[in-house]
Amino acid sequence: MRGLMMDFPLLISTLLKFAAQNHADTEIVSRTVEGPIHRYTYADANRRSKKLAKALGRLGVNMGDRIATLAWNGYRHFEIYFGVSGSGAICHTINPRLFPEQIAYIINHAEDAYIFSDLTFVPLLEGIAGQIPGVKGFVIMTDEANMPKTKLKNALCYERLLAAEDDGYEWPVFDENTASALCYTSGTTGNPKGTLYSHRATVLHSYAVALPDSLHLSAREVAMPVVPMFHVNAWEFPYAAPLAGAKLVFPGPKMDGESLQELIETEGVTVTAGVPTVWMLLLAYLKKSGKRIDSLKRAVIGGSALPGSMIQEFRKYGTAAIHAWGMTECSSIGTVNLPKRKMEGLPEEERLKIEIKQGRPPFGVEFKITGDDGGELPRDGVAFGNLKMRGPWVCSRYFNEEESDVHDADGWFQTGDVATIDPDGYMHLTDRTKDVIKSGGEWISSIELENIAFGHPDVKEAAVISADHPKWGERPLLLAVLNEGANLAKEDLLAFYEGKIAKWCIPNDAIFVEELPHTATGKLLKTKLREDFAGYTFPD
Repeated sequence: MRGLMMDFPLLISTLLKFAAQNHADTEIVSRTVEGPIHRYTYADANRRSKKLAKALGRLGVNMGDRIATLAWNGYRHFEIYFGVSGSGAICHTINPRLFPEQIAYIINHAEDAYIFSDLTFVPLLEGIAGQIPGVKGFVIMTDEANMPKTKLKNALCYERLLAAEDDGYEWPVFDENTASALCYTSGTTGNPKGTLYSHRATVLHSYAVALPDSLHLSAREVAMPVVPMFHVNAWEFPYAAPLAGAKLVFPGPKMDGESLQELIETEGVTVTAGVPTVWMLLLAYLKKSGKRIDSLKRAVIGGSALPGSMIQEFRKYGTAAIHAWGMTECSSIGTVNLPKRKMEGLPEEERLKIEIKQGRPPFGVEFKITGDDGGELPRDGVAFGNLKMRGPWVCSRYFNEEESDVHDADGWFQTGDVATIDPDGYMHLTDRTKDVIKSGGEWISSIELENIAFGHPDVKEAAVISADHPKWGERPLLLAVLNEGANLAKEDLLAFYEGKIAKWCIPNDAIFVEELPHTATGKLLKTKLREDFAGYTFPD
């Protein structure tokens, strides 16, 4: 016997519709690419998102078509989140920090119909336009006064596009399992892989993210996502904030310490989120300037490990630095580290040992750790094993791939991390099974860096490992064996990367060694290399 409840689909458009009806005058504040601060309300955003949905229909966009964005955190990007997905198309956010050839690959793999771009990224698109023939047109996210002269074919002005429409549009109702958004991850070897989210998964995840033991969003909070909207949907802030009725503050392209402090102070920001690198800049500015962030109650920090020293530094300003962990494949937030009641009053040292863990999952997602035989290991905080997860907002397979090698026989997603889980449910990452490097919250493939080094005529063999960096968390260190008789300076080897990879991916240093350790099957033994260079410090 089935329950006698209404079968009403969970759709992304209902989040904005709810906010427009119940929090109509709540502000959305954006620092724009053009410069000025922009202010409007959820009611305004709903009207403009409807106009965008109508404009997409006039452009011939159909349900399931992929619409890409290359944009900062701002009100127009927010409108695209809802106008695209709400109309039944798929919002595909692209990370502009990737190497241009990777961006072109992602656009072609996703088969994007149109690309919406902030002014900042127009030159990037002009540089790869010849490599993305399937794109029908480009929409520049600005007004007519700032519309650039561009070599892009079929370039349209965003504000002109919206001005031609009215807001007489009803959000369509369709199956909640319809695809809503697409994000690619380059955290594995080989080409980037796409995670295709559904409306149901996104709405459910938004509920989980807004919970008190997650991001603690409500109509009394002022939320500023510093984590980019092109980075796993800004950790769900653009969806969870309207669900809760929270005021939104978007920092735009300026994420330096001074700019962030100014927004926190002037807008009364109470909760924010981003990677440790950003908060290092903010804390350095606060220390130098003597300014405060008195309104900020919580800074959710993920992307790479949260240092205990940063937790303590934020405490000086009355802000709780909260460790979080997630992946593109789990819609962003997988765990958040908030204390249980029994932990209140713990000595500082004991408290810090818990706070540096990645945290507990919200209801809806499950974790377990397994040994090499696949058997589940105890949740005692001591045993460590392969971290696996499952839940309604965890991917079942990658976009345009029939099979997935990242799911086990029982359907659990294998994260590629090694972790412990304690009796209270706190997960703590201890290692990674893959040799990618996470720098400032962004993944760098060691395999790709090694392949480029191999291309140098003087290099016999190369390995890239991560080494600790005080600003970026991790940076790549290149270890190379030269051909006999070769006389190569490390500066020349590092210069060999220029033009072949994004500048921020180039190793910080290179060390020449006599030989590299190998396993019995001939593979590089990177565990040994990490041991040998555990105390390494970069020259910079």
